[in-house]
Amino acid sequence: MKNTFILLLIAISLWSCEEVIEVELDTTAPRLVIDASINILLDDGSVTPKIKLSETAPFFGNEVPPVTNAIVSITSDNNEVFMFEHQGDGEYTTAIVPQLGVNYTLKIIHNDETYTATTSLQTVVPLEEVTQNNEGGFTGDMIEVEISFTDPSNENNYYFFEGLSDRGDLRDSFSDEFFSGNTFQAIYFADDIEPDDVISFSLYGVDEQFYNFMFALLQQSSDGGGPFETQPATIRGNIINETNTDNYPLGYFRISELSKIVYTVE
Repeated sequence: MKNTFILLLIAISLWSCEEVIEVELDTTAPRLVIDASINILLDDGSVTPKIKLSETAPFFGNEVPPVTNAIVSITSDNNEVFMFEHQGDGEYTTAIVPQLGVNYTLKIIHNDETYTATTSLQTVVPLEEVTQNNEGGFTGDMIEVEISFTDPSNENNYYFFEGLSDRGDLRDSFSDEFFSGNTFQAIYFADDIEPDDVISFSLYGVDEQFYNFMFALLQQSSDGGGPFETQPATIRGNIINETNTDNYPLGYFRISELSKIVYTVE
């Protein structure tokens, strides 16, 4: 009986202090978000052109609004025009095989505004040996998977690297400033990685501008802020709004050769 009285007293106290608080949310107009890439697989030359369009969501929005009615095209230096078709959920694609040494200009028309970006194909070297170490980590009992590639000498190279698995994703952007002409090793590890886990390794050739863009983006996202934390700065890519510069988009347009290896943990 005593416990019942205490609980009832607490409930009455909390009810009596209840107050409605109205929160004013930011109602800034949404910006166009552009994830535009053309990847050419090094092994067989297959091309994956994909442009994903969406808009920034409201602060407490549960969904990212896709853009389904844009006009999307790419024009080459040779005046070839490639029109993209909407496939659903804001994704656009076309048939295109980028050539080395040719500039390609992306053009997107959305809400009577024109967005553009120009880039060219960036080459990459193949991923090479994959090795597994079962005595890795600080405790000496973690599984580490190492993958390597050899950087070409006498030229500046920039890379974007991914190691993706159900145990966690690793992404990094780096230049060859400190290993030019040498072999570079990337290490993937996760606390709970086990035999038969599958890791997909990808190495993309990128230019210096994308390297700087992705380096800053990854550095900002690794600061540990939650999904509701205000980002310290807006990181802008290579796409501009030619109609209204103040209404700049978010995202990037790149064309990359890609080397890929899928590894099963032993």
